[in-house]
Amino acid sequence: METKYYVVSRIDGDYAWLDCTSAQEEPYFIARALLPMEADEGSKLKFENFQFEMI
Repeated sequence: METKYYVVSRIDGDYAWLDCTSAQEEPYFIARALLPMEADEGSKLKFENFQFEMI
């Protein structure tokens, strides 16, 4: 599994839009429950081993 890096670009209620910074991909729509509790708009995240963590 490769490591990917994201930035939270927008939060819509219980969901968030993530922009990938490590590859050319479409924005990613995900439930906020899968993100770290402290994640907010502008937060930088690392996705590795099926988990997000703040960086």
